[in-house]
Amino acid sequence: MTDDEQQILKLFEDGDRALIAADVAELSRIFADDYVQYDESGKLSTKQDVIDRLTSGKIRYIWMISTARRIRLLRDGVAIVHGSEDDAVEQRGERSLVRYVYTDIVMKRDGKWQIVASQLAKPLIESQPAPTGR
Repeated sequence: MTDDEQQILKLFEDGDRALIAADVAELSRIFADDYVQYDESGKLSTKQDVIDRLTSGKIRYIWMISTARRIRLLRDGVAIVHGSEDDAVEQRGERSLVRYVYTDIVMKRDGKWQIVASQLAKPLIESQPAPTGR
């Protein structure tokens, strides 16, 4: 694994922890100011939208398990990361297990990697209630 791949992997691991902790400072470092995310329905969210949903309590990540993460360096300072994850989330007082596949674009700006764009999709498996005790 190259140094850039190690830095990107750490960025994503830090991002998972920051989402669970709703750590605004860490998320502000990880997501670029011009970050955009499209969810499975095609809805656009900005970096601020993502942070606002976490800090308002509209969504809370209980735990996340990332799987099948693959990093593809395209050229200096640009990479695509794709994979899948299982998340236990709480929305409107209800917990559920959500499975996503994703493609993220990351760029190295001022010597630091940041996520600049995300596309989320749900596999054909329906969301289910999250198991308790985790």
